[in-house]
Amino acid sequence: ADVLRVPEVVAVAREFIVLEHIETSSIRPPGFSRAFGAALAELHTSTSAARFGFAHDNYLGATPQPNGELDDWVEFFGRRRIGYQLGLARERGHARRGDELDTLGARLLEALGEIIGEPDEPPCLLHGDLWGGNYLVAEDGAPVLIDPAVYYGRREADLAMTRLFGGFDGAFYAGYEARWPLAAGAERRFVVYELYHLLNHLNLFGGSYRSSCIAHLRRLV
Repeated sequence: ADVLRVPEVVAVAREFIVLEHIETSSIRPPGFSRAFGAALAELHTSTSAARFGFAHDNYLGATPQPNGELDDWVEFFGRRRIGYQLGLARERGHARRGDELDTLGARLLEALGEIIGEPDEPPCLLHGDLWGGNYLVAEDGAPVLIDPAVYYGRREADLAMTRLFGGFDGAFYAGYEARWPLAAGAERRFVVYELYHLLNHLNLFGGSYRSSCIAHLRRLV
């Protein structure tokens, strides 16, 4: 979308990828956060797709991320995101049939339409894993996005990840909302989108994330 800078791809082979080197700064210039938030909103408003998902699967960290395209956001997020991660949790021994994580997860999937069905916003291009470690401050003071888990989805999924582990201040959100205000009820929807990443952390890093997953599920159902 030519809105936010990303490293140029220099070369790709089966065994490696070579990216442009980004000279970084340890100093954020005045107005950095607000401009970054506004630019993310511009990315979301200036991109679109006919369906939710992406042309191919990719990864969220080291976890495969299925992106098979679907017309319905609730179905997509239920099957390709929450349901997929719950299935991995059972496969990897972090959940068992009938235990609290499994039972609450099933209840969430049944209620998902009531929670994230609205607002009826179109698919837009998402970074997909936008926590504080996945952006740089370039030498010229511009934000640079790195390490995406990209797909087309609803924008609140990107914003939820910015909130989960910190790294984004109030000016960032003010800049975003000045460009595209959030609809009512976003706080509850954020809990669903945060849960996807917490489940992924459970599947990547183990049981220390189980209590956070259950806490989010209890808030929802």
